[in-house]
Amino acid sequence: MARTIAKDHDQKRAHILRAAAVVFADQGFDRASMSLLARECGISKANIYHYYDGKMAILFDILDSYLKALRDRVLAVEMVGKTPEQTLQAIITEILLAYQGADHEHQVQISAMSALPHAQQEQLRGYQRELVRFVDVAIRANAPEVFEGDASKLRATTMSVFGMLNWYYMWNSGAGSQARDDYAQMVCHMTLHGIKGL
Repeated sequence: MARTIAKDHDQKRAHILRAAAVVFADQGFDRASMSLLARECGISKANIYHYYDGKMAILFDILDSYLKALRDRVLAVEMVGKTPEQTLQAIITEILLAYQGADHEHQVQISAMSALPHAQQEQLRGYQRELVRFVDVAIRANAPEVFEGDASKLRATTMSVFGMLNWYYMWNSGAGSQARDDYAQMVCHMTLHGIKGL
């Protein structure tokens, strides 16, 4: 007879993923053992294996859940009635707000994605590429004449914006929502108007 799925199955998986993200971020994916993960989760190692068949499956699920949710949240930004500048600022703000409380997942993305099989890395990078393209479009809409026929300039500008956002993650991870909104406005103004726009 097939084993029935417990009512709290999804909640337990989510708990394992949150705890594993902490362990992978703090200890490194290579050094983290299933025993350590079980201890951090407060459950037995055998119980973890009921949900995941190993560290690699947990790593992929952490990043798949995190990056898919990040992409979906940002791509859902409402643009109707906004100017191109307001749209870009709203997108930048949403990215910074989505980063809030996800420090461990973000660190795991940076440090451990390369441990996954190529096909899984490509799936995860697909979410990243969709996000980058979305920001590309918002930046280009503010100055289409600047980027006409120069995809490399647009790419450099977009990745510079992400560089500023990742700097904020590294050095201001505990910042609240208002501080993130203020910084998003600063990034938007610097991108579109330079430091004189501040």
